[in-house]
Amino acid sequence: MDLRHGCARAALLAFLLSMAMFGQNPDAQRGEKLFESQCTVCHGQKGTGGRGPVLTKPKLDKAPDDQALAALISQGIPPEMPGAWQLSMREVSDVVKYVRSLGAVAPVVLPGDPARGAALYKNKGCATCHVVGGTGGGFGPELSGIGTRRNAAHLRQSLTDPGAFIPEEYAAAEAVSAGGKKISGIRANEDTFSIQIKTLDGRFHSFRKAELQSSKTLTGQSLMPSYRDSLKPAELDDLVAYLASLRGRQ
Repeated sequence: MDLRHGCARAALLAFLLSMAMFGQNPDAQRGEKLFESQCTVCHGQKGTGGRGPVLTKPKLDKAPDDQALAALISQGIPPEMPGAWQLSMREVSDVVKYVRSLGAVAPVVLPGDPARGAALYKNKGCATCHVVGGTGGGFGPELSGIGTRRNAAHLRQSLTDPGAFIPEEYAAAEAVSAGGKKISGIRANEDTFSIQIKTLDGRFHSFRKAELQSSKTLTGQSLMPSYRDSLKPAELDDLVAYLASLRGRQ
C-alpha cells in the first residue's frame, strides 16, 4: 500500500468512525461483553492490565479522544496489538464507550510501601538492566511507565517467575562457538544463516550459524533472576507497590 492509498484509507476510516460514533448511541453494556470476549486476554478483566496496558485511567496515552481510541481498536498497534477487523463500526463504538467508562474506576489500593520498594529496587541492582526516569541500563524493558501497562498480579509474577511472559524483543538466546565458548544474552536479530546476541555489558555479538556448534532461543527462560525465594513476602509487596507507582510516559 503506497502513501496515498494509506492516507485515503485512514481518512475514510476516520469518517466512518465519526459516523458510527456520533450517528448512534454507543452502549457500554454491549461494549463490556465485546471487551470480555475480545480484549481481556491482554488487558485483563475490567481493563486492569496484563500483557497489554492498564486502561483504568481517565486519559490513555495513545488514544487522547474517542475517535483516536476507535481507530486504535480497529487498526491495532503492530506488532503488539492486532486490529479488531472482525468488529463492526457500531461494535467498535460500543467498546470505546466501555473502555472510557473504565477511567472512572477507583485505583486499586495495594499492600506494600512504594518508598521501601524503591530502596529495594536500588539495593537489588535492578537499574543495571532497567531504565526508570532516564536512569539505568537498557538491557531489559524500560519501567518508567510500567504501572500504566501492567497490573499488580502481572508485576508480581514478573518478579517471582520472570520466564512466564517474555516480550518477543527480549527473548533469551545462546550460542556456542566452534571452540566451545558459550555466549548468552538477548536475541537481537536472527535469520536462517546468522544470529546476533546482545550481552549484559551492552555489546552485540554476531555469528554465522554454520560456524557455531549450536545456537538456540531459550524458550520460557528469562535472563532476569527470580526473586521468589530471595525476597520476603512483605518485600515483594513493597517492590510491586513501587513498580505499580511508576506511571511516567514511555
